[in-house]
Amino acid sequence: MVDKMSNLSKNMGFNKSVSFGRRALSSGSPRVSRVGWISRWYHVFIGIGFLVSSLLVITAGYIHVLPALPLSSHHNDVSKSSYSNGSCNMYEGNWILDDSYPLYNATECPFAEKGFDCLGNGRVDQSYLKWRWKPMNCDVPKFDVQNVLEKLRSKRIVFVGDSMSRTQWESLICLLMSGVEDKRSVYEMNGNTITKRIKYLGVRFSSFNFTVEFFRSVFLVQEGPMPKHSPKRVKSALKLDVLNSISSQWIDSDVLVFNTGHWWVPGKLFEIGCYFQVGNSLKLGMSIPTAFEVALRTWASWIEENIDTNRTHVFFRTFEPSHWKDHTFKYCSVTDEPVNETRGREKSIFSDTILEVAKNMKAPINVLRITSMSAFRSDAHVGQWSDNPSVPDCSHWCLPGVPDVWNQILVSYLLTEYDSVVQRTVVMLCRDITWWRLR
Repeated sequence: MVDKMSNLSKNMGFNKSVSFGRRALSSGSPRVSRVGWISRWYHVFIGIGFLVSSLLVITAGYIHVLPALPLSSHHNDVSKSSYSNGSCNMYEGNWILDDSYPLYNATECPFAEKGFDCLGNGRVDQSYLKWRWKPMNCDVPKFDVQNVLEKLRSKRIVFVGDSMSRTQWESLICLLMSGVEDKRSVYEMNGNTITKRIKYLGVRFSSFNFTVEFFRSVFLVQEGPMPKHSPKRVKSALKLDVLNSISSQWIDSDVLVFNTGHWWVPGKLFEIGCYFQVGNSLKLGMSIPTAFEVALRTWASWIEENIDTNRTHVFFRTFEPSHWKDHTFKYCSVTDEPVNETRGREKSIFSDTILEVAKNMKAPINVLRITSMSAFRSDAHVGQWSDNPSVPDCSHWCLPGVPDVWNQILVSYLLTEYDSVVQRTVVMLCRDITWWRLR
């Protein structure tokens, strides 16, 4: 270190100044000696003052400014963008029992949909609430709610997708509300209540000045009327090359979390007369997987053209597996514990497409690869414990439950990014201090 400083001094011409100072001091003039002494101590005091001020600025920035800083450290390839820490892969692991779970009570959370509050709807066994996801070589960081609330201060978090996205939205709000003393300070901004068809919900945490919002867009691309001169079987069209018309409302956000998949089935498309359209042309023979990929590429282009990824952190969650007995979606059997074999549910053509599209994007996208981990949790679906027990449900999840883990991983990634911003800020300030002292 000393050698480096000496070389730096030589390069900047300091040696000449030092030798001149020594010649001046050797002249025997008391006045020159006093002036040199005073000058040196003056610079020492100035340097100490600057250093203390900088440390105060760093501390204040960590507490107050950090939530407003942009997220600029992203990764372009999917393997890196899917949250990992060194040798730790967050998505390979097991479910283990943990008596500290659940992390909240859905009955006490005003934003947990009644239909997802299985315990409140009469489910007797409670072991499904006690399972924690344990990655192979690490742990999902503990959800420190007070720290998370502070880090999200002054931010806008937006979820976009279908009812699975709404479930994750509800889960995150309930997790965060567990750390808020005045529950009245958390409210839906338009006074809306949660319904299955509502297009927008926005919850404000007024004490921390941030919002958590949900936009219903089940396909992400635009649904519209059938083109002129369409065959009789065509009742509507899904415009694969046009993103949802409400997409402009997603842009001004700090965190964007997308999902789609469960509506990409014949029963939600062809069987009700909805077919695919690209430009002005109907694509009557296009398969659902092909159409899904076209829609995802439209979404990817929109992200690259409209989202400032220096500010906005973009996530896409992979497909959430269901546990129906067959493809009729009529028979559901909820197990008592997670299953040991996923029987192919750990794979999905939709998840594969999401990963492939994200990998080829120029913009940094973080894929939450939750398909495999969720495939073990046949015990955690709503089943018959909904607000309409006559209709079984092996697609949606009980709250508290599996979506909480998705959010823990999401938040862990965000906190890692925010901390890296602080580290980069400290490094830059230290460089500035060093440069100033060498002037």
